[in-house]
Parts: sequence; C-alpha cells; structure tokens
Amino acid sequence: MNYSSEAILDAYKVLEGGSLTPAEALALLNTEPPYLMDLYSLADKVRLKFRGDAIDTCEISNAKSGACSENCAFCAQSSRHSTGAAVYPLKDMGALLTEARQAKADGASAFCVVLSGYGHEEPDAEFLAVLDAVRAIGRETGLELHASPGILSPTTARMLKEAGVAVVNHNLETAPSFYPKVCTTHSSAKRMLTVMAVKAAGMKACCGGILGLGEGAEERVELAFALRDLDVDVIPLNIHRKIPGTRLEASPPSVVEALNAVAVFRLVNPAKTIKLAAGRETALADYQGLAFHAGANGMLIGGYLTVKGRSVAADQALLGSLRQPHASPLGK
Repeated sequence: MNYSSEAILDAYKVLEGGSLTPAEALALLNTEPPYLMDLYSLADKVRLKFRGDAIDTCEISNAKSGACSENCAFCAQSSRHSTGAAVYPLKDMGALLTEARQAKADGASAFCVVLSGYGHEEPDAEFLAVLDAVRAIGRETGLELHASPGILSPTTARMLKEAGVAVVNHNLETAPSFYPKVCTTHSSAKRMLTVMAVKAAGMKACCGGILGLGEGAEERVELAFALRDLDVDVIPLNIHRKIPGTRLEASPPSVVEALNAVAVFRLVNPAKTIKLAAGRETALADYQGLAFHAGANGMLIGGYLTVKGRSVAADQALLGSLRQPHASPLGK
C-alpha cells in the first residue's frame, strides 16, 4: 500500500473524534497524485460532519490604511515599504455605515472593521471612535460585527465585546518558529496573547495565516497546530501574492499545495471555520470551487485591504454552483 493511502486511511479517525499528530499531518500535507481526491474527500466528510453544509461569508472595510510602524515583510501598509498603498486615518462613521450597508446587500453575514497599525493596548481616541462605529453598524444593519484592530490588551478586548463585537481577527500569519523571518518589531507571542485576550473576553477569535511566505511544509503544520492549541474559531487562509515595493519575495504554493493545506487545516481543526481569503483568485484560479470540497467552509468576499478581489457577483455565482446555502451567521 502506498504511503499516501496509508496516511489517509489512518486519518479517518478524525471522523470519529480522533486527532492527528504533527507527523501524520505532515504526511497528509505531502499527499501526491493519485491520492489527492482521497484526501479531499476525507476533509469534505469531516467538514460536513462537524460544520454542516453552510458557507460563511464576510466583507471587510479597510477602515484605516497605511503608515503602520511594524515591519511585516509581506505587508503593503508597512511604513518600511514604498508600495503606493493608500494612507488615510480612520474613516468617519458615515463612510463605514455606507460600506456595511453594501456588505449586507452583497449577501455577507458579517462585516469587519480593519485598522492598520500596531494596535490598541490602551483605549485612545481612535479606539473609542471604532467602538462608536461598530455600535452604529450593529444597530442599523444587524450584521455580525467583526473587528481587526491589531494588538489588544485584556481591557481593550473587553471593551470591544461590550460594544457588540462578536469576532476579532488577529492572524498569527505563519508558524511561531518562522515568524522572526517575516517580522521583528513584535513577536508571535504578542499575537498569541491578543488571541487569548479575545477568547477570555468572550469573543470568537478569527486567526489564521498566509501560505507562501517562504515557509516549508513543517511550518505549515506547526501553524495548524498552534491555531488548534489556541482554540481559535475561524481560520482564514491567505495565499501570498507579491506586492511591488514589499521586501518579501513571493513563494506561492501550487494549486495542489494550497488545496492540501486547506484539507490538512480542516483535519487538524475539524470543527472550525476554514475561510478562503486573499490570494485565492490567483493561486487557486479555476480550482476555487474544489477548495469547498476539500475542507473550506467560508470565504472573504468583496475585496481585501490594498488588493481588489473578484466581483461579488462572481463569488455569488460560485457559491450558487456549489448547491449549498449562500451564507449563515458565523458559528451557527
């Protein structure tokens, strides 16, 4: 029996509530033809058993852009890079409300306010303005409220919860052991502390990473298990696309590597939302639909921070072609 087929057969224990080891996950991540569909089929079974048929959709607002003090090597908004990315302060409440209304019209189930910068360990004027905005968006639209404000303290995390925020996004970006190769102005441990503060405050943690930062298969497995250990609720998987002016060269995964990663992140985190995010259009191209039968059950729609995505109409057509419900509230 081929090693790939043995690894996949062993992984069926996840359907019965079992867990993979890192070594088992690494073997699955390295699955090759002709066993690819066996891996994806197992991930699809796990998705259906633990998450059902619904696909979660979310839109984001680049509510404050550029001029970030941090030196993340991949990021267009770092002040260390010259990318031509827009630079502006926090949008006013009227603009954010307009964007939230459009997100609702697009069929999104959630709306996320994203801010560039290190974060908010103290409740400064900008942070208080964000709280006012999310309260207004919640009252008017009824959308589930998400925020991505950077580093948080237990105090600011609790304030977001009290304002009605249900989910905070704060990605680990890559494996903790690899993180110093992409950022040195703050640590992976600081990011993990923010995720813990979010969970302790009673919110859900949206926390994933980027494939193609130069990491290897071992680091991808390490990230999947780090997210499992943090008990995050939503795992967005981005695929790195080189933005001119940033210092990190692109090392994008192949279609097979990306789909294998989706499947393995599902098998390591069987009951979580696995959400396709930035880079899916270019990296997966015609295979985006297959990702939803390889473990994914969520998608970011309507564009990203500094890069346009596909049209909402194209994504709606994709979801319709999958013959699954268009969207459901996160975690329902």
